[in-house]
Amino acid sequence: MHTDINALFAALWQDYIQMTPSAAKVHALLGHGKPIINDHIALRTFNIAKVNLDVLAKHFTSLGYVPCGDYEFEQKKLIAKHFEHPDSTQPKVFISELLVEEFSPALQETIQGLIAQVDAAATTADNFIYSGRHWSLDSKTYQDLLTESEYAAWVAAFGYRANHFTVSINHLDGFETLESVNDALKQAGFVLNGSGGEIKGSPEVLLEQSSTMADKIGLEFTDATVEIPSCFYEFALRYPMANGELYTGFVAASADKIFESTNVNKA
Repeated sequence: MHTDINALFAALWQDYIQMTPSAAKVHALLGHGKPIINDHIALRTFNIAKVNLDVLAKHFTSLGYVPCGDYEFEQKKLIAKHFEHPDSTQPKVFISELLVEEFSPALQETIQGLIAQVDAAATTADNFIYSGRHWSLDSKTYQDLLTESEYAAWVAAFGYRANHFTVSINHLDGFETLESVNDALKQAGFVLNGSGGEIKGSPEVLLEQSSTMADKIGLEFTDATVEIPSCFYEFALRYPMANGELYTGFVAASADKIFESTNVNKA
């Protein structure tokens, strides 16, 4: 486990930009050379004991993060938690896990077979949450998973790494609204996730979110290299609660649509 939060996020970021070549372009477009504050990162996994949500969370709770919210996504058969650090300038962490037992026997058997290849000791290593895939996978197995669960296929293909980083619009110079960020992105040629509208959420629920569609990269399988959606960039604008402090939670209905930023058929 890491002992330095900043080192952990720096390592996650370096892995993420390898998977998301457009991230540097987004930074140049929105940051104008200044550092960008990250609202949160998201991680994906399966609810299998060796690699479940709690296993991933320990990499953050060991650094002072605390669980702050629970979420359910019935249609996608997922549950999730988000974690916050006492230092509010540190990114929030959103971890979801697939409820494997709610899928077909074939998918369950495939996922169990992949996770059986993970060395238990690897799950507590410093680099686990940006270590990628720990199993062999062919392109047909990926396609088979994709027919049942885009999420399962993504985790099978990419393993353990940040699924996305998120620009905090509240801390971004030169942009007051999420619409203005979206407009700048579209003018620069980025494709946004239109599922449920380009902006998910509203001031009424204290959170607005948008995201690019995932980059497509050539990923090596055991039998072929296939171009598939990798990771995406999200943008979040938070509104103050009655006490004047910014809302720090997540909105399940919005997050449900953000998950679709990695959908193959929408990219």
